[in-house]
This record gives sequence, C-alpha cells and structure tokens, in this order.
Amino acid sequence: MNLWSRIADVLLRTVAPIVLALLAGAVVLAVLGADPLAFYRDVVTLGLLGDGWQHTLAAMAPLLLVALGLIVAFRAQLWNLGYSGSFLLAAAVTAGISPALFASLPFGLALVIALVAAASVGALLGFVPALLKVWRGTNEVVTSLMMSFIAMGVANLLVRGPWQDPAVSVPQTRVLDLANMLPFVPGTRVHVGLVLALVAVVVVQLMLNHTAFGLRVDVMGANPAAALHAGINVRGMTIAIFLISGGLFALAAAVDMLGQWGYMRAGWNPGYGDKILPFVFLARLSPIASVPLVGVYAVLATGGTIAAGRAGISVDVLLVLVALVLVFMLLIEVLGTKLRLGVSYLPRGLFGGAR
Repeated sequence: MNLWSRIADVLLRTVAPIVLALLAGAVVLAVLGADPLAFYRDVVTLGLLGDGWQHTLAAMAPLLLVALGLIVAFRAQLWNLGYSGSFLLAAAVTAGISPALFASLPFGLALVIALVAAASVGALLGFVPALLKVWRGTNEVVTSLMMSFIAMGVANLLVRGPWQDPAVSVPQTRVLDLANMLPFVPGTRVHVGLVLALVAVVVVQLMLNHTAFGLRVDVMGANPAAALHAGINVRGMTIAIFLISGGLFALAAAVDMLGQWGYMRAGWNPGYGDKILPFVFLARLSPIASVPLVGVYAVLATGGTIAAGRAGISVDVLLVLVALVLVFMLLIEVLGTKLRLGVSYLPRGLFGGAR
C-alpha cells in the first residue's frame, strides 16, 4: 500500500466514522433541544484548552491499558469480554488493600505490591475462560462474560463488607491518603499512571510486531488451524494471551484507583471497555494507533460530561455518540468490503476480514 492509499485508508476507515458520528450526533443533540455547535465547542474547550488537556491526559491512562488488553486478545481472535469484571474486582482489591499497605510500607514497595496484586486478580479471572477453552472447547465469549458478572458481584461484596469504611454511611472503601497516590508528572496535574500506560503501549507494540510471540499471536488470529499445524502450542498461547489481557485490564483499574480516585464505592462502574471498544477496532488492533484514538474518546468524555450538564441533557448522549461511531464503522465495513476500499477493521480470518 503506497502513501496515498494509506492516507485514503485512514480518511475513509478511521476519520470518516468519527466525523459522520459527530454529524449524526448533531441531529440527536438538536432533537434533545441542545445547540450542537455550542455542545461541540464546549467539548473541545473543556477537553483541550485551559486545564482540560491535563484532565484528558489523566483520563487516557486507564483507557489505554484497557485498550491494550483488548488488542492482545483480539489479535489472536480470542474474544475476552471480561474486561468489566477484571477491572472492577482489581479496583476493589487495589482500593481495599492500599490504605493499610501504603501506611505500613515504603511507597515504592507498596506501589509494586498493589500493582502486582491487581494484575494477579485480572490474570486469574482470565485464566478460567482460557482453561475452559483449551480443556473443553468452551466459547470464551460466554465464559469471560460469566466470570465478569461473578467478579463484579464479588467486588461489590468486598466494598460493602470487609473493606467498607465504617466512618461513612455510603458503602465505599477507605480513602487513600493524597500523599500516597501516584505523583504528578513534574509541571503538570497529570499523574504518572499515564507514563506507565504509554510504556505499556510501546512494550505491547514491540511484543506483537517484533517478537516470535507476536508472530504466533498473528498466526493464531489469521488461522487457528494453520497455527496448530505449524507447531504452535495453541493451548499454551491461549492461556498466556488471556493472562496478559486480564492483567492489563486489572492494571488499568489499579492506575485509576491510585492515580485518580483513591477509593471505590459499591456499584461504581465506569464502563471503560464498552466505551473504548469501537476505537480499538478503528486502530485496526494496533497499540500505537490506539493512542490518538483513545485520546479522541478521552476529549469527548472529559469535555462532554460538563458540556452535557451545560446543555441540560443527560450525559448518556456520549454513549449515543460512541454507538453512532460503531454504526458508521459497520456501514463502511460493508461498503468497503464490497468495493475493496481500505483495510478491514476485523482481524484476518474473521468473516473474511484482513488486517
């Protein structure tokens, strides 16, 4: 693919769904009685200008890690949809153990233990559907969703039970001392969780594109049967991929707890995985390409939350915009496949898709 073809592909397959979603969203906003131009102006102003860019960058940290967890699994055509459960249970564990942990240990050691504990929770939740898939051939969509619902319930039980702060009436964990939260990048109000997330992007990019492990992942994604015949340990790879994917979901939760919130309330669910899913496919499952696209959503989420309040409409309008991106992606995928325009959003081998 030459330069002009690449530019055309980006415009058609990546930019067009977002632009069309914003245009269709303007109609929705008008129907709701809001001024679309004023709404989008507020989104940009609040998400990028003044201190908005710092809030946007901070919001990107957990989103990027969730996106990486999806990319690692989806590249191999392993549909790990347990992101919500992995995130919430890891968030509960991080928020529950951190106050005592950071109060009794040096910051660096406590941070490492908290991150490892969270990642272990996510990996364990990923291990169950992986084991069922390689042992019994069970569909991972069903089992990962099953584990997700179980994990969400356990997270709420922990927050309402052993880790509930008795000093407040609302069921939540104790609040982590500000001095023990992730420090800011010097000169900004952006916590270093973003740096961790960007390092993870580079590591996953190198792992998937420049290692034997990444090659095996892509072969599995292109044709699992061919991977088996080529001598790839598909069972071992399946388990490893689920462990990595679940661990990344959980690290996102730890970063969010330690960098942004400092505590967790029962019933809290930011739904990062559902919201970022379209942008992962817009990035064609590329870790590096996911960074600007996650940034687009972060601007929308950061600025749009306040913009919706100013416009007097529900913040759920942001979910409508994300859904519209998916709708236009589907239309472009169908037309693009028929007319052979651009590169498919889908992994190779999935419904005829090609990366």
